[in-house]
Amino acid sequence: MLKSKPVFIHSPLANAYQFQSDHPFHPIRYQLTISLLEHIGALRPHQIQEPAITDVEPLLPLAHSKDYIEVIKALSSSEPNHVVIDIAEQYGLHGDDTPYFQGMHEAACSIVAGTVSALEAVMSGETDHAYHLAGGLHHAFENRAAGFCIYNDAVIAIKYIQQQHQVKILYIDTDVHHGDGVQFSFYADPNVCTYSIHETGKFLFPGTGYHYEKGLDHGYGACFNMPLDPYTEDDSWLECFQLTLTKVIEHYKPDLIVSQHGCDAHTYDPLSHLHCSMRIYEQIPTIIHKFAHQYCQGKWVAIGGGGYDLWRVVPRAWSHVWLAMNDHELVEQFKKQELLPLPEAWRSYWSSYATDELPLYWQDEPHIMSAMPRREEITQRNRMVADILIQDI
Repeated sequence: MLKSKPVFIHSPLANAYQFQSDHPFHPIRYQLTISLLEHIGALRPHQIQEPAITDVEPLLPLAHSKDYIEVIKALSSSEPNHVVIDIAEQYGLHGDDTPYFQGMHEAACSIVAGTVSALEAVMSGETDHAYHLAGGLHHAFENRAAGFCIYNDAVIAIKYIQQQHQVKILYIDTDVHHGDGVQFSFYADPNVCTYSIHETGKFLFPGTGYHYEKGLDHGYGACFNMPLDPYTEDDSWLECFQLTLTKVIEHYKPDLIVSQHGCDAHTYDPLSHLHCSMRIYEQIPTIIHKFAHQYCQGKWVAIGGGGYDLWRVVPRAWSHVWLAMNDHELVEQFKKQELLPLPEAWRSYWSSYATDELPLYWQDEPHIMSAMPRREEITQRNRMVADILIQDI
């Protein structure tokens, strides 16, 4: 199935994208994932590429206002002046959510550079698939930071590629939080179809992403949301994902898929209420990979996103994306649904740093996934929304 080797992009500067030390959005996620892939021989150090496109400051206005960019730069200094500190809050840079920090402009630009480079690598024909772990900052708006996101790398990269190529893009967002910043950036654009599956905004940030949000003007009908009830489990999540995404992609027929792989729908995640296991993270990239070859001649870019159980969930979930891109032998083994051990050397190395006991297996052990008392009711409600979503396609 592969025409060319997938490209893995990561800039060391992305590790500097860090709020307070106890903030849930922690860059150790990148190190843990890369380390796990290296321990199983799926990724070699020489395969990790730094962004080929590094000067992205001229591209920031594709998604953000001049005033916002200047405030970000000013707050990035070691000693920002009191004038800019006083207005930080109006740009979303305050409190426990997305506080400003020294060097944030440079770190955020490195993330933008990685996603822009990933899309360019695919669209230039260098590769069929590209993966940029640090990307996926989908909550940033034109003049406001939100949800741990400063610059919206996906929006900037997609708009950049639109300038270079005539292309229809399907953006798929599997983060448990609605991909609001991306959706509303392309709400009137018929050439970018946004699809987001997430916990309903009735109970979770950012409070948007309802099935009736369908786009605006020429973009009407190119926006799809699959909100799920709290405590949704694997079977219902996957049923809704397969049913709705299949209909969307058959209808839209994109030239390129960009997928955001937030992995915070897991039952361990502290910032959401879904009750899924690693099973959905095994299957998500496999499903998208199949669609990419079926509809887009293999053109697929994957980026990271949320995920706040740093030790037990994120490294395994994000590794699955790279394994699927490479048709790794483990992908077939996962289909047998047998417990496959994680490399002991990886567990041994990271156990002294971990704040949770590291898992023994790639899959979650059955005993951690007790059935929800309202399983059937939740499943039926999700199915009803899925049916409503697809009936107009």
